[in-house]
Amino acid sequence: MKNKIIYSSIASILAASLIACSGSTSDEDATLSIGISDGPVDSATEVVVIFNGIEIKPEQGPAFTITLEQPRSIDLLALQNGSSTQLLDQEPLESGNYNWIRLLVDADQGELDSFITMNDGTSHSLYVPSGSETGLKINRRFTVAAGNATNFMIDFDLRKSIVEPGNQAIDYKLKPTLRIVDLTEVGSISGFIDGALVSDSSCNEGLAVYAYSGTNIIVDDEGSQSPPLTSAIPQYDAANDRYDYQLSFLSVGDYTVAVTCDAEFDLPENDEAETAWSAISSAETTVNLNDTTILNFESIIL
Repeated sequence: MKNKIIYSSIASILAASLIACSGSTSDEDATLSIGISDGPVDSATEVVVIFNGIEIKPEQGPAFTITLEQPRSIDLLALQNGSSTQLLDQEPLESGNYNWIRLLVDADQGELDSFITMNDGTSHSLYVPSGSETGLKINRRFTVAAGNATNFMIDFDLRKSIVEPGNQAIDYKLKPTLRIVDLTEVGSISGFIDGALVSDSSCNEGLAVYAYSGTNIIVDDEGSQSPPLTSAIPQYDAANDRYDYQLSFLSVGDYTVAVTCDAEFDLPENDEAETAWSAISSAETTVNLNDTTILNFESIIL
């Protein structure tokens, strides 16, 4: 299917922790730690991205780059269900105000530096348009306070980001949507979907859980006027005939959660008017600080 999106559970998570440095020679110093985690992509066995540094822009003065000693080749699919690996570990960073962070990657078109391996064993170039020059930029102002821990999570959502090649192209395009949250203000949602609720054959490939920020939401797909904030692919529990899911790193607040069997048709860049995307069930809930909200779908709610 042309430009069909490869979908992910919680997506690719880059955990950015900006932590005050203990034992520093100056109370103006802090450290930067960046980890990365991910969830599964059904159509692929590997999604490998090569990271070679981090660029940071202070409010005052020019941007500067923290270059990794060696480029890190990270298989995002090997990091699931809360597991992670460090990209930077307590890198010294001066306290103060900052305007943005840029993740520097090797992801050129036609090159198997960053790549995706499909279920059939074929590997394809995974490229970011102008990625080797511009990287993956997160535009958000933040403050690193001396003596205080400032912790962020950067959510790199594969559901919105990986697009199949169109026409005669063979390269997969990585057009990331990056979300940043304060880890001091997050919780999670988890639960299960009754197997009877999604027993229709249409749910064999397109089952997913979408999370939307707020309540009284008209749930819709990617590219619509009310797209999901993030998503998850439930995992089948044969012993209980149900599908378990988890949505992590959500800011404290109210959410709408929807179950769909149409995720396989969901395109990241336009609304699916022709495929009539729909949710089969939805519910509202609240995420509390450092807590997991349980939300089960045991009967049709819509």
